[in-house]
Parts: sequence; C-alpha cells; structure tokens
Amino acid sequence: MTATTQTRIGATARPERLSPPRRRKSRRRSFATVAFHTSSSLISLVWFAPILLVLVTSFRTFDDVSRNGIASAPSTFTLQTYFDAWVHGELFRALVNSMIVTVPTVVLTLLLSAAAAFGLSRYRIPFRRTILLVMLAGNLLPVQMILIPITRIAQQLNIFDTLGAVIAVQTAFGLGFYTFVLYGFMRTIPVELQDAASLDGAGPVRTFLQVILPLTRPALAALGALSFTWIFNDLLWSITLINTDSRLPMTAAVLSLKGQYVSSWSVIAAATVIAAIPSVIVFLFFQKSFIGGLALGSVK
Repeated sequence: MTATTQTRIGATARPERLSPPRRRKSRRRSFATVAFHTSSSLISLVWFAPILLVLVTSFRTFDDVSRNGIASAPSTFTLQTYFDAWVHGELFRALVNSMIVTVPTVVLTLLLSAAAAFGLSRYRIPFRRTILLVMLAGNLLPVQMILIPITRIAQQLNIFDTLGAVIAVQTAFGLGFYTFVLYGFMRTIPVELQDAASLDGAGPVRTFLQVILPLTRPALAALGALSFTWIFNDLLWSITLINTDSRLPMTAAVLSLKGQYVSSWSVIAAATVIAAIPSVIVFLFFQKSFIGGLALGSVK
C-alpha cells in the first residue's frame, strides 16, 4: 500500500468537523430535545400522581387513613377494602347495570349514526349540511340546561327511574357527534365502490352493510372505545334519571359510598379502582384499532 493510499484512507476515516453555525444549531436541537422530554416527564408525573394516590389509598386501612391522613405514607396493607367495596358496596349489581346501559347504547348509537352518515354522505339529500349541523349543534348545548325538561319527558313517558331512560338519553346525545365523525370518514370512500355494488344488483341496504360498513371498521372501533368510556363513566344522567339504589350504575354506586359524616376513603378508592377496570380493558383491547382509526382519519 502506498503512502498516498494511506493518506486518503486516513482522511476518509477522519470525522467531519461541524462549522460554528451547524454546531450551534445542533446544540439548540439537543437542548430542545432535553427540554421536551423533561417537560413531558413532569407533566406525566403530575397526571399520574392522583392515580397513584388512589391506588395506594385503596390498600390502606381505615384507621391508617383517619389517623395519618390520606396524603401520608402508608403504614398498612390490606385487601379488605376491595372486599368491602365489592360486597357491601354491591358493585357487582352496579357493574351489571352499567353493562346493561353501556353495551346496547354503544351498539345502537354506532348503528344509527353509521346509517345516518351513509345517507348524508353518499346521496344528494336536500339540506344535508344543515341537517348535519343541527344534529351536531345539539351536543353544544350545556347539559345542565336540559336536565329538568328531560326529566319531565321521562316522567311523562313512564320511563323515569329505569335503565331504559338512560339508554335513550345517551343514544340521543351521541348521535350528532358520531354522525359528524362518520360522515367525514365515509366521504373519503371512493364512489366507484358503491357504483360497482349497484351494477352487481346491490341495493342501498346491502351496499351499506357489505361495502361501506366494513370499510368504516377503524372509525367504528375508535368511536366504540370512546363511547364505551364516556357512557360507562357517566354520572350526571345516572343520578338524574335513576332514584332506586338497586338500579344505579357503577359511578353512581361509587358516589353512594360517601357517607354524610364519616367516609371510608380507602373503600371509596378501592371502588374507584374497580370501576376503572372495564374502561381500561376495553381501551387495551381496542388500542390498535383506536389509534389506527384516529391516524387513518387524520391522513385522509
């Protein structure tokens, strides 16, 4: 190997030196990265702190919490709080009531909103944008303004203090938002698919069920996960339309554990953890579909 070749190899292996402007730009980028990760970690810690407090409190005894305070370091560990919340708080019955309300409401709302979005997005309906805006405007009204009218309507229909009243109200209030989201999603589906189905002899119902609905599955999965969480964790309509303790859903049953004078915060914390488990399971099960549906809708 000649000296000239060795000189070239050494020059090639020598790292490139950054100019002063590039060096300053690299430092600013590194500082921005460190600042972003630091601030994100602090925000995550602040967000996770209440959840951690509830988890720790749920394993403490009543004497420990009452003697040392709810924010103190735990000195005891027990699972009796979960037993008391599940048995004495009758959370199993409340869980059944919540599932009776949530599952039919999610299925009915998604089916009706998908049918409405299909008609508004695939056919030339007069004033379809006005109809869509009117449906969406219903979600902009403060719920507190219509609590008394909805209660009076439920009493007149003889469905007050029933789970059916909660299902009807939750379905009605979810239609506008879900239709708006599915309307924008269905408009991105090529019209040629619908024309091809029509040439094969498929009518509107068959086109909706066999062509459009399967293509809308990511958006339906994302909305299903969101609606399940919203409806399952709803408290306002549950305590407004239901008075009987045996018909209370989960969140209202957890609220009823709070005593007038003395409250066992460890049992309430355990009941809160139990109430959060179904929503966490649904989110984990639909996590890929949920994230994929949101990303797909944003790209299109």
